[in-house]
Amino acid sequence: MHTPRVAPPVGAHIQIKGGLAKGGLPYTDATGARAVQVFVGNPRGWKLTAGTPAQDLAFTAGCTERGIPSFIHTPFLVNVGSPTEATVEASIASIAHNLARGAELGCAGVVVHAGSAVGEDRYEAALRQLHERLLPVLDAAPADGPRLLIEPTAGGGKSLAATVEDLGPYLAALDMHPLVGVCFDTCHAWAAGHDLATPGGMTATLDALEAAVGPGRLGLVHANDSLDGCGSKRDRHTTIGEGSIGVAPFAELLAHPSTSGVPVVVETPSEADGTPWGGHARDIALLCSLRDEGLAEDGAAA
Repeated sequence: MHTPRVAPPVGAHIQIKGGLAKGGLPYTDATGARAVQVFVGNPRGWKLTAGTPAQDLAFTAGCTERGIPSFIHTPFLVNVGSPTEATVEASIASIAHNLARGAELGCAGVVVHAGSAVGEDRYEAALRQLHERLLPVLDAAPADGPRLLIEPTAGGGKSLAATVEDLGPYLAALDMHPLVGVCFDTCHAWAAGHDLATPGGMTATLDALEAAVGPGRLGLVHANDSLDGCGSKRDRHTTIGEGSIGVAPFAELLAHPSTSGVPVVVETPSEADGTPWGGHARDIALLCSLRDEGLAEDGAAA
C-alpha cells in the first residue's frame, strides 16, 4: 500500500534582532519560512537568559497562527562528554534551561551538538557521562515538551557522533529515551565523510540513519551546502547549490521516506540579494521547488 508523503515544511534559522516576536516574525514572513529555529541566548556563552513574557507570548501565538513549528538551538559550547567537570555542569544547566524555554514557547525540539570526548581513549567514559548526567534531565522534562535533538558534528577532534552510524551507541547511552531525537545536518554529514553528492548517496545516508536509531527519531533537518570537500571535517556552510554538495542531493533528501513531514531549516548565509534575508528566501524557495517537484512525481507514480 502506498503511504502518501507529507510535505516537509521548509524554513530557516531566523534573525531575532529586536526580540523573538518583534524581530523573528517579520523575518519569518519575509523569507517565506514555514519552520523556524532560534537561539534564546548568546550562542557562544553560558549565560542562561530568561525570556521576555510579552515577546514569548507573541512569538508562540505568531507561530501557532502561521502553523509553523519552532525549534531552539543550544549554545555551541555545550559538551556533556567533556572531561572538565565545570563544562559538564554548565552544559547540563544549559540543556535543562533550553528545554524549559522550549516548553514555554511551544517548541517542537531543542537541538544540541553531540559533543566530544576531547581526550584520547575517553569515548566510553564520555558515553557513561551522557548516561549519568543527561538522562536525569530527560526524565525530569515534561513528556509533552520538546524533544532533545542530537546533531552529529563535522567530525573534528574526538567527536562522539559525526557519522549517522555513531548515533546508534549515542542514543543507546541515553537508553533510547522517548524524548531523544536526531537533527541531521547535511554539511556536517558531508564533512564527516558521507558522500551525499553521488547519486543515491543522500538516500543511502538517510537509510543508514534510520537503521542506526529506528524510525521516527528524525525530528529536524539542517539543509546546508558546504564550502569544503567530502570528509574534510570542516563545518563551513554555504548557499544551496553554490557548494561542493550541489542541488540534486537535496531533492533526494526531500523525497526520502524518513523526511516525510519533518521540518527542514537552512543555516546558510542570509544576506544575499542586498537584503538581510535574501539568501534565506532564495534557499527556502529552491528547497520548496525541489520538494514540490518530488511530490508531484510521487503522486504521478502512485
